[in-house]
Amino acid sequence: MPEHELWLTAQFNEHLAGIANAILGIFNVHANDPSHPWENWIVCELVVMAFLMILAAIVRWGLSPDKPGKLQMAFEWIYGFISDNAHQAGIHHPGPFVPYFGTIFLFILSMNLIGIIPAFESPPMSPAVPAGLAICTFIYYNFFGIKAHGMGGHLAHFAGPVRFGSIIANFFIMVLMVPIELISHFARPLSLTVRLYGNMFSGEQVTGGLATQSALHAVSTAREARGSSTPIGRRTGPRALARLAA
Repeated sequence: MPEHELWLTAQFNEHLAGIANAILGIFNVHANDPSHPWENWIVCELVVMAFLMILAAIVRWGLSPDKPGKLQMAFEWIYGFISDNAHQAGIHHPGPFVPYFGTIFLFILSMNLIGIIPAFESPPMSPAVPAGLAICTFIYYNFFGIKAHGMGGHLAHFAGPVRFGSIIANFFIMVLMVPIELISHFARPLSLTVRLYGNMFSGEQVTGGLATQSALHAVSTAREARGSSTPIGRRTGPRALARLAA
């Protein structure tokens, strides 16, 4: 059993352990503890997925070109924000890619925010979540790169953007650029995983530190308030006067 098992995770393990083990068995994977195959990050991720699906259904059901609601206008603003940022990043026609960008944006944002709720924790705190998102993104942009430029055109990008009139110069540029581009290309899933996991880990540490300081400050304030409620006659001893003088 996990050391800090959430209440909802405990319910999943109690009632849905067989389903989780069956799914893992399809991929020939076995849980360390078959009686508790569900982990906190999986359960919280499923909660976020359910929330986003319900939210999308509500927005879809209430779509109106004449009288858009506040929720629809919020999603339209998010769409415009992502589209503008994609255009500024160098994508001249970002329309086909905005749905994926928006899904990843809302998914990560929701997983980060759910950690604020005491009964949940942020799924990206587990390295498996950033790694999964990084691999999906890696497959996504390679697929559309091949679709847009063909296999040969996509692979030609690894030779670098510079071309010279001399065949020998182009050959040496390719020999230099191809290994560098390949290493950079296949290192991107790792870099994306480390960046997201590092951001979440540091954020959780900062949040935990602030929460601890806030609790200590609240306790200190409460003690001072109780001390100040003591009659003055009881606080006029030498020690009390020394504290006042200090």
